[in-house]
Amino acid sequence: MLVEPVGAALSEALLAELTAARAARRPIAYVVDTARWQRRLEGPEAHPERFRADRSGFGEDGATFISIHNPPLRLYVVGAVHIAQALVPMARLAGHAVTLIDPRATFATPERFPGTDIREDYPDDVLADEPPLDARSALVTFSHDPKIDDPGLIAALRSPAYYIGALGSRRTHARRVERLTAAGFSEEEIVRIHAPVGLDIGARSPAEIAISTLAELTRALRRGGGGAA
Repeated sequence: MLVEPVGAALSEALLAELTAARAARRPIAYVVDTARWQRRLEGPEAHPERFRADRSGFGEDGATFISIHNPPLRLYVVGAVHIAQALVPMARLAGHAVTLIDPRATFATPERFPGTDIREDYPDDVLADEPPLDARSALVTFSHDPKIDDPGLIAALRSPAYYIGALGSRRTHARRVERLTAAGFSEEEIVRIHAPVGLDIGARSPAEIAISTLAELTRALRRGGGGAA
């Protein structure tokens, strides 16, 4: 850990640039050479593994301190189903700001999802009013209704979201692939979708599927890797 007084060590110009990057959801690293006490800002390309792991600390030289400033994690859950009821609180505990999207007011209620940011609309309309999906954003679809799920998947495929997941059997996903192909997406783009959603742990109940989804989502965040069409 490195503690420095703002204004003395950290210049106003450097602080302003760091603040602007955080406001724009742009990953940035504050780097201090403790041998010379020189300071600079660097992007993810300079420390890809540290950014992926959200890991600050001294570099291999033992003298350079690297403070990682990643944007907060965001998860968009499409479909206010039983799996979502289990996943939403678990994802919040794992550090995600969760938004639940479902135009069906009967399912998307504060009683079923207490303390949750609920949007009673279709995903494309909701996401149009949100900051763009970025490399710290994930989206999963659970509604099992193409009219609701597909707009969310299309928006995610057009973004650098780190994880895209979709509930459904392999047969269901095959039909999904046909629709997305018809919409103009290539095989390389569609393969980003993790479907069936979640790690293969033999999950059966809604809670178990939620666990497998969060596990796969976390693996994608920390280790990278595409989906499975």
